[in-house]
Amino acid sequence: MTQLEKARKGLITEEMKIAAREENVAPEYIRQGLVDGTIVICRNVQHKTIKPLAIGRGLRTKVNANIGTSKDHTDLNLELKKLKIATAAGADAVMDLSTGGNLAVIRKKIMQKSNVAIGTVPIYQAAVKMISNKKAIAEMTADDLFDVIEENGRDGVDFITVHCGVTRLSVAALQAQKRILGIVSRGGSMTANWMDCNQQENPLYEEYDRLLDIAHRYDMVLSLGDGLRPGAIDDATDQAQLQELIILGELAGRARAAGVQVMIEGPGHVPLTEIVTNIKLQKEICQNAPFYVLGPLPTDIAPGYDHITSAIGGAIAGAAGADFLCYVTPAEHLRLPTLDDVRDGVIAARIAAHIADIAKGIPGARDKDKKMSQCRKTFDWQGQVDLSIDPEKTVALLEKSKSAKDEGCTMCGELCAIKLGKK
Repeated sequence: MTQLEKARKGLITEEMKIAAREENVAPEYIRQGLVDGTIVICRNVQHKTIKPLAIGRGLRTKVNANIGTSKDHTDLNLELKKLKIATAAGADAVMDLSTGGNLAVIRKKIMQKSNVAIGTVPIYQAAVKMISNKKAIAEMTADDLFDVIEENGRDGVDFITVHCGVTRLSVAALQAQKRILGIVSRGGSMTANWMDCNQQENPLYEEYDRLLDIAHRYDMVLSLGDGLRPGAIDDATDQAQLQELIILGELAGRARAAGVQVMIEGPGHVPLTEIVTNIKLQKEICQNAPFYVLGPLPTDIAPGYDHITSAIGGAIAGAAGADFLCYVTPAEHLRLPTLDDVRDGVIAARIAAHIADIAKGIPGARDKDKKMSQCRKTFDWQGQVDLSIDPEKTVALLEKSKSAKDEGCTMCGELCAIKLGKK
């Protein structure tokens, strides 16, 4: 039985108890959230070396970090370093998005080294297999794709992105519009291209029950991907995006009925004024399923600073009810992320998630903020370092004022407002 099926039987599993302790909630809260479909627990039955990760309503907003090779950069050791840096910086989960090298070997190595939940996008491996066999991606069969999904489940992958909502109906809605950027999701683009070349329906949609069988076998969470997400703020909240979301809402219901845990992926590039609307639409259409958002990014003109852009959007999305933030690094739209990019991306997303948790009233979310203020009042520098979201950077920037006998930093010195206030 899956965690969802056990929850329906009234059972509180060890995974639910662990998740409850991590979240400072009652185990019954986790169990009921699973039953309602508002919470998922990410941990493949084959992946016992990690703590179960609970995502959903009333829980701390989680952060995911993407790593993985490309055809231009296939250094596995570098990706393992990124894994280490991402988790050290506080990422709750990591997705292996590799598209270069031996993807099966890369995934297994990342799984071995990871102490957090791992996600993948199986269509990448299926596509790379075709190319390595000197075939076009369009020659891929449904069996080719499902075989890779089965392999991911068998290897212990905890959640997979599957672009089930890219269908003839949703692609037709896209083609009827005048988007600036069209499809920006790699998996969505591959799927739409395959459908066009073969004049067939998306096998992930047409044979959805087959996908559910695999996910059920490994208790692997399905992350229903937003293959038609907007890649420009001018393309946001259009007919194609909403048509796909409606399909995902239907598929989420089918997954739950089959005892399979499911969450929904969301945009993308969205103007600030439309972020809350997007969250509300997803929650309504998808029966409050956990929402996993990329950013969102409320402007398109900040390459090099998109970790900041996404943190702004992520804080608003999280406060409105998004449950899982996929980080964006300073390298977004520009290159494969470096080690520093990964770290900066995780920290920015964690700041957004924390701001969202305060806004949502998550129990204990404001505790550190209050303690930080108390440390600032008493010039407890070590306390400020320990409480900061990035202690390493805090230490690197800290300059205590010698003229003020360490009661103040070098910005104000003897004129420190807190110091003067005490006098």
